[in-house]
Amino acid sequence: MNENSELLLRHILDAPYPRDSQHSYFSPMNLLATKKSADEENFDKMKAAYDACLDEDKVRNLGTGPLLQVLDEIKKTYPVDDSANLEDAILLLAKYGVSALVTAGTGADDRDPDTVVVSVSAPWSFGLPSKERYEDEKLVEKYRAVVVEVLDSIYPEEYKDAYSKVIDLEKKLAAASPPTEDREDVTKYYNPMPIDEAANLTTQVNLKSLIQGLTPGNVDVGRVIVMTPDYQKELSSIISETEAKVLQSYFIWKAVQSFSGYIEADAIKPYKRFTNELVGKDPDSTPERWRRCVGHIDDGLGWFLSRFFVEKAFSAEAKEFGDTIINDIKAEFAKKLKAATWVDKATSKKAIDKVHNIVQKIGYPTKSPDIMDPSDLKEYYSSVNISTDTFFANALSVRQFAVGDGWSALGKPVDRDQWGMTVPTVNAYYNPPGNEIVFPAGIMQFPVFDVDVPAYMSYGAFGSVAGHELSHAFDSTGRHYDQIGNYTDWWSNDTVKAFEKRAECFVDQYANYTVPGPDDKPLHVNGRLTLGENIADAGGLSASFQAWKRRAHKKPNQDLPGLDHFTQDQLFFVTYSNWWCGKTRMETAIQRIYTDPHAPKWARILGTMANSREFRESFKCKEKKPTCQLW
Repeated sequence: MNENSELLLRHILDAPYPRDSQHSYFSPMNLLATKKSADEENFDKMKAAYDACLDEDKVRNLGTGPLLQVLDEIKKTYPVDDSANLEDAILLLAKYGVSALVTAGTGADDRDPDTVVVSVSAPWSFGLPSKERYEDEKLVEKYRAVVVEVLDSIYPEEYKDAYSKVIDLEKKLAAASPPTEDREDVTKYYNPMPIDEAANLTTQVNLKSLIQGLTPGNVDVGRVIVMTPDYQKELSSIISETEAKVLQSYFIWKAVQSFSGYIEADAIKPYKRFTNELVGKDPDSTPERWRRCVGHIDDGLGWFLSRFFVEKAFSAEAKEFGDTIINDIKAEFAKKLKAATWVDKATSKKAIDKVHNIVQKIGYPTKSPDIMDPSDLKEYYSSVNISTDTFFANALSVRQFAVGDGWSALGKPVDRDQWGMTVPTVNAYYNPPGNEIVFPAGIMQFPVFDVDVPAYMSYGAFGSVAGHELSHAFDSTGRHYDQIGNYTDWWSNDTVKAFEKRAECFVDQYANYTVPGPDDKPLHVNGRLTLGENIADAGGLSASFQAWKRRAHKKPNQDLPGLDHFTQDQLFFVTYSNWWCGKTRMETAIQRIYTDPHAPKWARILGTMANSREFRESFKCKEKKPTCQLW
């Protein structure tokens, strides 16, 4: 599906503006000229960005020149003398979407989901993919050699001793940060405090000045959510022990890492080789240029691209079918909540209210922005400067727009019409403070979603995804949020204890799965990191199966020719399993153990089947009782 989506996006970007479009927004006829004009301008802007990315010769001829302009700006902002202010360098990088030492961002307040709040935390990544990778000394020393080689190539002999110490700084920062499995644990990261109190945790960084530099001029931030208070405290002593030239080199390295994808130059090659090796690729392999550029447009000007994708790949019938599947699953999940004997009646009633209150967004956004309104789209991206000649500058402009867009939300109510994924994305999500499930058109495609294939296929794959996202509302994280998305204790104590006991079964079950680790020693899946996803897989599959059975009772499905040795019930599970079937390089599998809240794909098949009574009955297993069960 992802491959088909990429190829379609390439076709859209390679082709001229589609003048023969018959889409409904070209009506009424008297609006044709203005609407089409805005639409064509949008297409031209998107195409210019794509063409600038595709012009690899020009990018290569420019070498590190565009990058050096940013790096020199960093050196001026944080000179190695007494005039240097850490927050100035952090702010400069933050405006380009680069995290260094500390990260600040905006989002819905978990305890007041219609209010936008500022959160402060440790960076999500320090250089290597996860904090655990800094415990691998061989890997760290290899990484150190790459950093020294790249920085020495860009600024020869300037601070060579400092370049090596950048990795020592990263190691300290990583060690001070919380475990990866705590990142989505709202009980640990929700620490609201006045901004003055938060600023006192790390006095070397003027937090008020940093946030003020990112905030719209008319907004005063008096309160922040400190997601990693222990890290902020330790950061203070780490900074005190670090020389200014090491900090400057660190800021430069963060920029090099972040912008390396926009540069083609020998100086950057050692880092690109290293990142390839980290995921098990040939060191010198590069993706086809068009793939990189399609991704670049989807990341930066994704709503432009989404508008043309919808026209090619999504229909009103598909949207209606998606609504039907999701409504069916909502109905089944409400029944599950009512039937769960370990949930007391008062909590069950509130939980059922939450299911009925879940907002479902299907296909594409019609507000913030309305992607089918060319004028709205044009206005949305009006501040992004694009030229066919300057790929690097285009990338920076897109990044600055994204950062500014996020911070512009301050001082306004949470915009519940916004989407967190572009339309061609082959994925879906549940947003706890919004109590919403979102399904972009990209995941609603053949072969797992089609109005014409037997329903057990669409329910087995897409239906299970829909059920998975809905189940997130009642997983180890989502259960903390009520029917309006407010983080609160709305479950009874006895129900919480019963939930935690059943959840522990999932932790132990998945911790028994392993992948070959470094030196072929088995590396265990982190059952706690993957807990929410594993609960959602089990609950989503069961709800979708029951929804399909109820629908099939009213309208029987056709058999698939040549597969009559499978029952339709069995084909439901075969379709689900095909959805996760795939291959992963050993190095990528290792990396995901540390960073991915999802279990390995094969474990998502085997573990979920083991937890499905319906699967065990369909395939006539001797033991019908699920290994673990919540919903």
